[in-house]
Amino acid sequence: MTQTAEKNKSLRYLSGVQSSGRLHLGNYFGAIQNHIRLQEQGDCLYFIANYHSLTTIQDAELQKKYTFMAAADYLALGLDPAKALLFRQSDVPEVTELAWLLSTVTGMGLMERAHSYKDKIAKGIAPNLGLFFYPALMAADILIYQSDRVPVGQDQIQHIEMCRDMAGYFNHTFKKDVFKLPEGVLSAAPKVIGLTGGKMSKSEEASVIPIFGEPAEIKKKVMNIVTDSKGVADVKDPETNVIYLLYKLMAKPEETAVMEKGFRQGGMGYGDAKKLLLAKLEELFGGGVLAKRKKMDENPDLVEDVLLAGAKKARKIAAGTMELVYEATGIPVSKIKKAILNFEF
Repeated sequence: MTQTAEKNKSLRYLSGVQSSGRLHLGNYFGAIQNHIRLQEQGDCLYFIANYHSLTTIQDAELQKKYTFMAAADYLALGLDPAKALLFRQSDVPEVTELAWLLSTVTGMGLMERAHSYKDKIAKGIAPNLGLFFYPALMAADILIYQSDRVPVGQDQIQHIEMCRDMAGYFNHTFKKDVFKLPEGVLSAAPKVIGLTGGKMSKSEEASVIPIFGEPAEIKKKVMNIVTDSKGVADVKDPETNVIYLLYKLMAKPEETAVMEKGFRQGGMGYGDAKKLLLAKLEELFGGGVLAKRKKMDENPDLVEDVLLAGAKKARKIAAGTMELVYEATGIPVSKIKKAILNFEF
């Protein structure tokens, strides 16, 4: 192992994905692809954020379904449990305790400046307290594992800055350096365009292409991408074209160049471009990858075993941090808390 590899291995990466719907291309290119790559470079912990998703999904069966689907998708796409931890957020309940403790040293002004809360309210999502409190719970998710780097999308960068602020407030208030100040890491595609022209988002079903949707559904979504009335021979701007921008995420540079040239000089019709996009989707998420994903549906215990094993290791790390938190704050470590901190299962 080289010196650089050893140095990278000392870094801890932490990220999560909400179980609020089917994972889609935005999740893959904005996060999952990077998560899979990082498992070769550092100490990685990835969790299914089912506490967070309760702010929008308040149906018990859907919650269970989407949590399983997210975990199964990660495993099918290449997450290796021998290299990275995968677990449910709710299997480490200490994160909610830490979120409360962080809230006692965090000013309202910081929380009120959160862009994501304002954006979700603007989209018509009910303004519940959970949405407002989201940055504090996210900070607890990050800090409880003493994370160094947090791979996120562009819309989460402010939350990383808020997390650093909260860690600083806590350390300063209690005069102990309990928490590291983590850094955000953007993927190569921090914002993936949706089928309707905005950001691809689970909150807008019409905008997404699910990673493992039924072939007929995906074909319908791609073929129904809205375009202008320009013909095959007409010059088109690829940089404003949803088909091209999605294809560019998956295709080799030389393949992308062919489509770009066809749009800029004429000769590439929207119908043919959509067929090329469909072929790339099948190449990336079909075949062996799809077969592996179907195996997860047929053997759900395999997924559950991975989640429980990941949670056991993650909770041990969290317990170590909470010991430092209790010492710093003066919260007594009673026999009950000792039993929790030293749990075995």
